Amino acid sequence: MRMCPIASGSSGNSIYVGSSNTHILVDAGISKKKIDEGLGFAGLSGTDVDAILITHEHSDHIQGLGVFCRKYPVPIYGTEKTLMEIQKCKSLGFVDPQLFHTIRADEEFVIGEIKVNPMHISHDAADPVAYTFFDGRHRMAVATDMGIYDDYTVNRLKGMDAILLEANHDVRMLQVGPYPYQLKQRILSEHGHLSNENAGRLLCEIAHDNLGRIYLGHLSKENNMPELAYETVRMELDIGDCDYKASDFDLYVAKRNEPTAVVEL
Repeated sequence: MRMCPIASGSSGNSIYVGSSNTHILVDAGISKKKIDEGLGFAGLSGTDVDAILITHEHSDHIQGLGVFCRKYPVPIYGTEKTLMEIQKCKSLGFVDPQLFHTIRADEEFVIGEIKVNPMHISHDAADPVAYTFFDGRHRMAVATDMGIYDDYTVNRLKGMDAILLEANHDVRMLQVGPYPYQLKQRILSEHGHLSNENAGRLLCEIAHDNLGRIYLGHLSKENNMPELAYETVRMELDIGDCDYKASDFDLYVAKRNEPTAVVEL
């Protein structure tokens, strides 16, 4: 099983997850060209993609969906409300409605060799989800755009062998930064985004012996820095109430505009 963040940040997101014979994109929030380049980095092309899973309808997660699916008409999976919002989005152009497949949080479905489990997340979208994946041996997760986490989140993310987890902002940078007050409050709210500190605290709760690769993703361009996210999460792991230290894990910050190193399990 493999994972490769093609791009991850507040300006656009697309993550590859796959196995030998099954290839999935989580979100298409960057251009078709960049998705093609990222797939090439992983040794694939658009014709290899079996499905696109959409987390929610915000533009940084769907803006490349129309062009990509007109070139490669692959199935698109999302919750009913998410798909309804996507179909209202005129900027995408025509997307064949027959490509849409409705899924529900906490109801497993299968794509090729991979079992997919959508999970509820707290974000200001119609019906957003994160996704976990299981190929019979290994488990992976892509979990971003979470204002808060709770026991449900922790339970759903336990047992992962690799995870891409949101570390969106540094709270101090956000508070003193250029964003309008209302936008700052939205990001800090329970329907906003996960801070560096909370990403580290969540990792403390789901850490286990087989959690190898951790990608920190969806970093804000204005309110975070890769080095700051990395060091803050490391500190939380080192001082947190868990049996592990940051050095026990393979920790990466997913790049904003280009692919990050592939993990293969």
